[in-house]
Formats: sequence, C-alpha cells, structure tokens
Amino acid sequence: MKLGLVSAILAEMNFEEVIDYVAENNLECVELMCWPKGEAERRYAGVTHIDVDKLNQEKVNYIKSYCKERNVEISALGYYPNTMDPDLEKRNFYIEHIKKLVKVANLLGVNLVTTFLGRVPDKTVEENLEICKDVWEPIIGFAEKNKVKIAIENCPMLFTNDEWPGGKNLMTTPYIWEKVFELIPSSYFGLNYDPSHFVWQQLDYIQPVYEFADRIFHIHFKDVKLFKDKLNRVGIMATPLQYMKPKIPPFGDIKWEEFVSALTDIGYKGYACIEIEDKAFESSLDEIKKSINLSINYMRQYV
Repeated sequence: MKLGLVSAILAEMNFEEVIDYVAENNLECVELMCWPKGEAERRYAGVTHIDVDKLNQEKVNYIKSYCKERNVEISALGYYPNTMDPDLEKRNFYIEHIKKLVKVANLLGVNLVTTFLGRVPDKTVEENLEICKDVWEPIIGFAEKNKVKIAIENCPMLFTNDEWPGGKNLMTTPYIWEKVFELIPSSYFGLNYDPSHFVWQQLDYIQPVYEFADRIFHIHFKDVKLFKDKLNRVGIMATPLQYMKPKIPPFGDIKWEEFVSALTDIGYKGYACIEIEDKAFESSLDEIKKSINLSINYMRQYV
C-alpha cells in the first residue's frame, strides 16, 4: 500500500510545489486534481494541478520526469463533477472533460481517473440507474480502449440545500454499487473508497472492503465525526452537515486500525491518499500543512 495525498486542499500551490511538498513529506503518491480552468461551484472543486486542455507531449514528458526525479507517483487524475447533471449541456461538458483525463492518464502512464458517477437529484434510484447505463456505458467503453480504469468515489454529495433531496452522486451504498456493476460489469470500472461517507450514513464501512475487494482501485483516508446529540434533534432526514463534520485522521469516529487491517486482508497494495476537508485547519496554508502532517504521522503507523 502506498500513502499519498489528495491535492485539492493545496489549491494555492502549482504542480511543482505540490510534487515537492509530497516528496518532502515522504509520501509515495498524490491524486492530482485536473478540473477545467474556471470558477469553482463548491468547496474543494475547481483545483487544477494539471491543465489537460493545455497539455502536449513536451509537457507530458516534463510531468513524468519531474515526478520520477522526486520519487512521487501520480495515483490518479481527479475530477468530480455531476456527470449525470439534468442540464444536458453541463452533462456533455463534464463527460468530455472526463474523456480528456482518460487520454492524458494513458499518456502519463497513470491509468486511473477518479470521479463521481453523478445523479439527477430529484429522480429515484431506479430512474437514475437507467440514466447511469446510458451515460456511463460509453464512458467506460472509451476508458477500456485507452486502457485506463475509472474509480468512483462513494460520496453522496448531499451536503447543501441545492443538493437535496437525492444528492449528486448515485454511488452511495453497497446495494447501489452492486446494481451499477451489474449494469456495467467492466473490469475497468471500480471504486475510490472513502469510509467516512459510510460513517455518517450509519453503514458498516468494513464489510464492503471484503465484498467489493476486486472493485477497489483507490482509497481516500478521510475521517468524520458524528454528533449524536445533533442527530437526535434534526434526524436522518436533515442535510448531513447539520449533524456531522469531516475531520482529519484520527480526529473522527473511524477505527483506522480495523479499516486498514481489512485492506491488508484483501491484499490491497494500491494507493491510499489522505483527503483533507477539516475546517478546523483551514485558516491559512500553514494550518492546512499542519493538518496534513498530523494525518501523515498518524496514518504512517498503519501504512
């Protein structure tokens, strides 16, 4: 297993600064954000550490050389839009950008793109599954031709009022994972597994490691704290941020020794990237770096 970092939290840094920072902190890898240039629609989005729209062979060679010299691997190219957006113009734009990432991943020898499945928030799961097949079968077919895998994060994207009631990412539970993989059984289609999203949904985050062992392509190490007193007041129908907070490992409720132990049980030897979304450490870049260092120091006892 290789310990790394999700680059989204280092939005102030450029590509070289991110790679240098990862190397200086003795991390093996980094998931690099590759959003198209422009205004971000939400927190942690819109970060561009590789601009795939301005990439040529010379730049590809430069990126590969820069990473190799510093002994840092790119675990994946990350981009997390709502690929099933009901606005077809937006949907097509998101799909085309994912395809650009697939091509670039192939050129870089990264061979993994991390993203969301997407969802039409006001439609049922069953209706969304039909849309999912239409939208994602061609994307996965394109990925197969380019020999690049796609890993879907299990974040429901259900944190703000505009994302209510269904959220903007269908891949939220093992039941839905099973249905999606039945629809699109490609070996190039898998998971970017973040256990924190199961904690606040009050789901078991250990058992799916065993059940979907062959579908886990990438891991996010992010913690979350569930406030039972707040949950008891607002109930499970409330937007989740009313009763939980994303935290850095180990300041939340995840039992990391049990989760990593399960990963070792299935023989997972892939990338595991620390994802920082803890507002308690976001007052400055120095505070962000402090949160990263705290997380690295903790997770190193397991990875």
